[in-house]
Amino acid sequence: MRAPRLVLPRGNFSAIRAAAPLSAIPVPAAADPQARWRDLIDRRLPEAARARPDWPVHRDHGFARILLDNACGGPWRESVGVPAWANLPPERLALAIELGEAVLAGHAELDLLNRRSLLWRGRGRAAPAPDELVVPGGLLLRRWRRGDDAPFAALNADPAVMAHFPSVRGRAESLNEARAFDRRFAADGFGPWAVEEAGRFVGFVGALRMMRPMPFPGGERPGEGVEIGWRLARGAWGRGIATRAARAALADLFGRCGVAAVVAYTAEGNVPSRRVMERLGMRPDGSFAHPAIAANHPLSRHILYRLGARDLPKQDLPKQDLPEQDLPERDLPGESA
Repeated sequence: MRAPRLVLPRGNFSAIRAAAPLSAIPVPAAADPQARWRDLIDRRLPEAARARPDWPVHRDHGFARILLDNACGGPWRESVGVPAWANLPPERLALAIELGEAVLAGHAELDLLNRRSLLWRGRGRAAPAPDELVVPGGLLLRRWRRGDDAPFAALNADPAVMAHFPSVRGRAESLNEARAFDRRFAADGFGPWAVEEAGRFVGFVGALRMMRPMPFPGGERPGEGVEIGWRLARGAWGRGIATRAARAALADLFGRCGVAAVVAYTAEGNVPSRRVMERLGMRPDGSFAHPAIAANHPLSRHILYRLGARDLPKQDLPKQDLPEQDLPERDLPGESA
């Protein structure tokens, strides 16, 4: 049975122990990533599991499943050939290694990562998300469809849309991203919504759990922090769509999902996205170098914003919060990118 449609009113939107020290010496961080992965899965995690009877898995294949699924945003075999360590895209392999290191350091909950993996594989049930959120002003936030593939790929290939990303994206990468976004709803109960205006896909707006360790307070533990972001086609810029859709997504996130706080971040020079964050009531909280972008890259420096559930107005939106902007509203290149 499909989840019920949710219509929004006109308005706003355990700490774990560190793994015991091991006598074996880890492979150096500078080593070949494939060698690091094999050592992590074949030796270091199984050895650490001997001192962790509370862990849900204790063998190499169990750790590989959990880390690879979370790095790929779904069952890894659906997008990667065997063996994964040889066929995984470098950035995904790097993320899987980061997650494994975070588990060993006590900075990531293996139970949470395992639960998400099992839900993606149909083993267990999460609270269903609504199929769609109706936003006043002619917008619809809904789950992803195959018909979104072509316009989403075109959006990701547009240099203007991707100006604050290191590069544009190919069709295959876009399709993998769309599938991973929609799987977030199955694993977490929320995710990036496809945005529809007048029956036409125009981009996405929504939240996701940050699975990459991030260098700011609240971002160190993969899977615990929640980030909100957006990416809209050029034809949807300048009409307040990102702001209105994000308010709706935040209302659902803070209400139905019970999330207490979110962050958003974007490249320092991405003024349009920063203005959207500020219109949402988010407050700047310093800057950081994005770990997925080279330190000498002009997009490395990111500005962090925060918003708590108590800070989001519960009353209807005042008229001045409706579309009024002429500036393009672009995406933030966060972990979701």
